[in-house]
Amino acid sequence: MSHQVYAFEPPERFVAGTVGAPGERTFFLQARGGGRLISVALEKVQVSLLAEKLEELLQEAQRRFGVELPAEPAVETADNEPLDTPLDEEFRVGTLGLQFDVDTATVVIEAIAVGEEEVEEAEEEDEDELATADRDRLRVRLTPAATRAFIERAKRVVASGRPPCPLCGQPLDARGHLCPRHNGYRR
Repeated sequence: MSHQVYAFEPPERFVAGTVGAPGERTFFLQARGGGRLISVALEKVQVSLLAEKLEELLQEAQRRFGVELPAEPAVETADNEPLDTPLDEEFRVGTLGLQFDVDTATVVIEAIAVGEEEVEEAEEEDEDELATADRDRLRVRLTPAATRAFIERAKRVVASGRPPCPLCGQPLDARGHLCPRHNGYRR
């Protein structure tokens, strides 16, 4: 079975965004470039972890390789635009991979589709690579400045959802919240 690799090296635009009301949002990574627009769906926790791990990757690249990191992105250059349309989901992301390419001083992000069938965890790295080799993937290469802008937007998108309960940290729902810290009583 053949797979599709959507490569943007570099993209004109690469952002995380959502569609829907808080509590019912669908999260997307979207890349645009060369007349193509690719959107892949993923979970909120994946967007949050991606931003966190990209930040760690940039710090490690600076520490180990002396890569010049941009200061925090300026507010006037922040991408606050909605996702581009048409918003057609190419696939749902199962695995995210990150890499820093020292030769080009760029960050490579790879989003790999969920497998058709449930794949048991591989015991060896080679088996894991074989398990994901025939899946669709989105590959994006970003400069450190573009990576920093992506991180900031991803953090804003994740934070714009429902506020957390001050006691248990779970999202508060407009219809009420069954807080485990209150033995299931509504708050």
